[in-house]
Amino acid sequence: MEHKCLDGNTACAIMAYKLSEISAIYPITPSSTMGELVDAWANEGKTNIFNQTMLIREMQSEAGVSGAIHGAIQTGSLATTFTASQGLLLMIPNMYKIAGECLPCVFHVSARTVASHALSIFGDHSDVMAIRSTGFNIISSSSVQECYDMALASHIITLKTSLPILHFFDGFRTSHEIQKINLIDDESIKKIYPYKKVDEFKQKALTPQNPVSKGTAQNSDVFFQNRERANALYNTVYDKVCETFKDIEKISGRKYSAYEYYGNSNAKYVIVLMGSAYQTAQETVDYLTKYNKSVGVLYVRLYRPFFAKEFCSSIPNTTKKICVLDRTKESGSVGEPLYLDVVTALKENNKNIEVICGRYGLGGKEFNKSHCVSVFENLMTTNSKNHFTVGIDDDVTHTSLTCKPVISDNDCYELKFYGLGSDGTVSANKNSIKIIGEDTDMYVQGYFEYDSKKSGSLTTSHLRISKFPIKKAYKTYTHDFIAIHNFTFIGKYDLISTLKNNGVVLINTRLNEEKLQKFLPKDFIDTLKNKNAELYTIDAYKIAEEVGLGRKINLIMQTAFFKLLKVIPFKKSIEQIKQLAIKTYSKKGEEIVNKNLLAINKSIDQIKKIDYLKFTDSLKSQITAQTDCKFFDEVISPIEKQSGENLPVSKFNIDGSIPTNTSKYLKRGIALNLPKWIKENCTQCGFCSLSCPHSAIRSILFKDDGNIKPEFECLDAIGMKGYKFKIQVSPQDCTGCGVCANTCPA
Repeated sequence: MEHKCLDGNTACAIMAYKLSEISAIYPITPSSTMGELVDAWANEGKTNIFNQTMLIREMQSEAGVSGAIHGAIQTGSLATTFTASQGLLLMIPNMYKIAGECLPCVFHVSARTVASHALSIFGDHSDVMAIRSTGFNIISSSSVQECYDMALASHIITLKTSLPILHFFDGFRTSHEIQKINLIDDESIKKIYPYKKVDEFKQKALTPQNPVSKGTAQNSDVFFQNRERANALYNTVYDKVCETFKDIEKISGRKYSAYEYYGNSNAKYVIVLMGSAYQTAQETVDYLTKYNKSVGVLYVRLYRPFFAKEFCSSIPNTTKKICVLDRTKESGSVGEPLYLDVVTALKENNKNIEVICGRYGLGGKEFNKSHCVSVFENLMTTNSKNHFTVGIDDDVTHTSLTCKPVISDNDCYELKFYGLGSDGTVSANKNSIKIIGEDTDMYVQGYFEYDSKKSGSLTTSHLRISKFPIKKAYKTYTHDFIAIHNFTFIGKYDLISTLKNNGVVLINTRLNEEKLQKFLPKDFIDTLKNKNAELYTIDAYKIAEEVGLGRKINLIMQTAFFKLLKVIPFKKSIEQIKQLAIKTYSKKGEEIVNKNLLAINKSIDQIKKIDYLKFTDSLKSQITAQTDCKFFDEVISPIEKQSGENLPVSKFNIDGSIPTNTSKYLKRGIALNLPKWIKENCTQCGFCSLSCPHSAIRSILFKDDGNIKPEFECLDAIGMKGYKFKIQVSPQDCTGCGVCANTCPA
């Protein structure tokens, strides 16, 4: 069976393209990749299993998308779309109509937070929970492999039931995570695809040859009855889901169920949840079982319709207590949606089991093994805290559970890369993990943290390599290898405290060993010594400039990484890097390809090992000065230092508001090149100051008091006798974008 390294969005999009005729799309993070991919494949003329090229139309809003999908399926087309968050909410009116008219289609959703007190581009289940009354069936995926398989299941089940399906997976955590998955060939898909149901659907299409009136208005005398008429269809969903899962097992070997239990068959304590947390919960169950804890996890894969009897039959008879975890917050409710469903199901089926609930992971908040252990420990106590939160410090309403330090295993080779948005670090790491996963028998995982500011801000790549399947749906916490792709991060962030003993650190810097000794902080050097680490440097920017690649250092750093990596042979990996470079840049011309290949070759011998043990006069650790803004010092500053995870609830304003005029304190210092004022050429037009996106350049007019020192460069102000003119650059605010130089008429 063919295997490939893909992210969740791509895995889902591949199957959606194979099984659809039409897609209306509109971009919204983090689902945009799916729409972009199907659009690109259609432009390339790629065909689906019907030997057709998919018809793609980008609309002007998500409301337009849902309307277009509604129209397409009315006329008998197999249609799909991709969305998230507010985009999904804009589709709600049409979703009610689609479900009410019993029309099959699939909406693929990379679940994302719905903006409330603030906007968040990261994942939770608040958008999916907002549409649960529309009548759409809801199926959840917990991993990249499931994104692929459940996309297939959804497109089959929707035809078998003649009801629409919303297939969702966690935004960023699953949508952008890269894993090695097993693919299914088209011939196998065709064996289980319900072609007869397609014919039945198309025969009911609304056409001039098959006229019928839809979308009528009904009065109070008949609306209720007609609304209940669809019950019979929903009652068949569970059987159709089980039937489809069995068919998928036949062609893939992978077994799925609507309500999937994992753990001790005689467990006393069980967690119920949806989404990527299932992977972490499985890992935690295995961990606690080693200590003879009687625990298990029940994963809700089919959320709507919620089949209470079948759900209850999946719970071990020995279960004494259940904890339901919801990844959403429904303010004012007696409990979150999944919790209420579980309580109702147990009550109606006479299951006398104590149930508590908790919230986790809002706005993409981390849910790691330590958090999951805390949930189980709370569940196993006599007086369990109910309606709790986990993963935060709630010092206001005291809902949070106390968590132990992160529990780490040594079953993975773990790597961390710090890059600057748009420098190519993330792209390089995606390619690296694919090379390792597809050319070895190792399991791999790649997860990437993005700042909301995106370009020009910190990106963090978390990579895992293992001989065993990886069930860690959370960031890396201990590292065998750490790469720092921008030297300005050193002293600003805590970068290497998580390094394992005998680990490797790689720094991209223009400093030689002599200068490096002066600019590396003492605590950085001390950490290297305590960990017995190896330190290497490379001047990637110099190589990139020499070959004409500007600031694109991705292939250079990737080459250095594979040279130092101890997992696969370097000669084999370097050939793969070159092949990927040719594939990636061939559309941009032979010149660009050759530049990248030259950069790879130049990089091989430019990696230098640094003997840091002889460093004696390193700088002291950087101390950040206090400002006159308390909110900045206590909230924004820790966030900028990547310590926002530890901020308690009490530090935030109740309405999400923040003081204005705080960005002036953000001295990021990320520029590689700074603008230089050449006063002899200056016309005093001020264009540089006006054009600077970060207000890092100021044009200043001041009186000449006769005490100006010679080294203080300035000019006589044009047209203002007795005044001086100066252009002043703030190096710590500048990003090195070059807009000023391009704008300057001189």
